[in-house]
Amino acid sequence: MMHGPAAKLGADHAASKKSKLGVILFFIYFIVYSGFVVIGLVAPELMGVHVLSNQNLAIVYGFGLIILAIIMGFIYNSMCNKLEKKMNNKEGKL
Repeated sequence: MMHGPAAKLGADHAASKKSKLGVILFFIYFIVYSGFVVIGLVAPELMGVHVLSNQNLAIVYGFGLIILAIIMGFIYNSMCNKLEKKMNNKEGKL
């Protein structure tokens, strides 16, 4: 019995642009997350300051990181779909 992909996939002409987008989004998240870590290391007392609805900075920043990751995932997916449609259709692959 032969095993292989169910569908033939052609070359992905958008791969380099999708990779670049992924790296850019990674570094944006890295910078925001680094801010969280630096606050925790340098001024941990700031993490206990109430900033929103009687919630401390650690909780608000942590949830913000989670929400940012989800939003960035949607942005990445949307932009990759647009790039694939644009670049792969030029070559007549889709």
